[in-house]
Amino acid sequence: MWHLIVAGAEGAAQGAGGAPVNPLGSMLPMIVIFIGIMYFLMIRPQQKRDRERREMLGSLAKGDNVITTGGVCGSVVGLSDDRVVLRVDDNVTMEFVRGAIAQVLPKETK
Repeated sequence: MWHLIVAGAEGAAQGAGGAPVNPLGSMLPMIVIFIGIMYFLMIRPQQKRDRERREMLGSLAKGDNVITTGGVCGSVVGLSDDRVVLRVDDNVTMEFVRGAIAQVLPKETK
């Protein structure tokens, strides 16, 4: 009887043609679908946000009102490749790394 149970288990592990089933082949479509879902839900939106941030930092100009990542509000009075000088009050300027700019405020209409 024990011999029949072992033989039945071996038969279940083989495919219809008698060849053994490859576990990687049956899981490959699920792995591909999982990677696709990860790309569209996590990687692609992050790339879009990074691109928008690079465009925002590249389009900084004198006179723009900005907020830094530390919460300092000011107006851009000087620019270089990697630095931004902000006027935060009368006769008070501060120099920041360009990447410290978190947000450019919309222009005020008068």
